[in-house]
Amino acid sequence: MSGSALIDLEIDSVTEDEVRGRVPVTDALKQPLGVVHGGVYAVIADALTAGEGRVITSQTSFLRPATEGELHAVAKRRHGGRTTAVWEVDITDDAGRLCAVVRTTVAF
Repeated sequence: MSGSALIDLEIDSVTEDEVRGRVPVTDALKQPLGVVHGGVYAVIADALTAGEGRVITSQTSFLRPATEGELHAVAKRRHGGRTTAVWEVDITDDAGRLCAVVRTTVAF
């Protein structure tokens, strides 16, 4: 089972250069201190950016904790080559506050 199967990721829109999705925050996604586990952000980014390839690198910057509501993710392709693509994913809370930024490199 993939990590994205463990979260309730809803894809809202897909274009060649942008993918939008959201995930409801549940207790199952929280670590013992009551905030969303860092791995959830990586799973969201991987699911939105992998497409026909596989994520070979992922780097997450955590900016603010999320504890309730939904996580809203916008993945934007920053580079698309013959064998790789680089994406940046902004993940915000319901108030639009930036919680994490994830950069992935995808190989085809």
